[in-house]
Amino acid sequence: MKKSAFAFTVALALAAVTGCASTTTGAAEPTPTPSVSASYACPTMEGVQLPPECAPYDPDAAMAANERYRDRMGIDDEARAAAEDAAPDIVAVLRAAAAEKELSADEVAALLVEAGALSPQVRAEARSVLFAVTGPEGGCLFGEVAGTSVSVAVGGYILDGGCLPAQ
Repeated sequence: MKKSAFAFTVALALAAVTGCASTTTGAAEPTPTPSVSASYACPTMEGVQLPPECAPYDPDAAMAANERYRDRMGIDDEARAAAEDAAPDIVAVLRAAAAEKELSADEVAALLVEAGALSPQVRAEARSVLFAVTGPEGGCLFGEVAGTSVSVAVGGYILDGGCLPAQ
């Protein structure tokens, strides 16, 4: 293909993509009539008609969707089984240390690493330490150390990423 033919083909393709090319036979297209578009959001309320400049939304649904980042994804059977096999070791290490003294977040993190846990995440709460680790074959082990009590559960990653939800 010659250089000028190639340039013409490219120009024609760009014109078609950007809307500059016309395939009409000369008949004028009707001019679209302007419509009112929403300029701000308004909560829907039963029995109340919203003005046309409002974009309606359901505040309860919006609040529920705002918490979705905490939801957990699914976990396959192999990853769940591997995580459940690792859970008793983690509980034993944390329980033994918690029996001696109240544990800080740093101490819980160090104990999790010593127990072979992957990617520990910890957060101190008022009277407990929340923790989460990546399971041996994926998924998460997450739980809490509160005094001498230790709890661990198994599940998938949270939608926000990682194993421990943000505050």
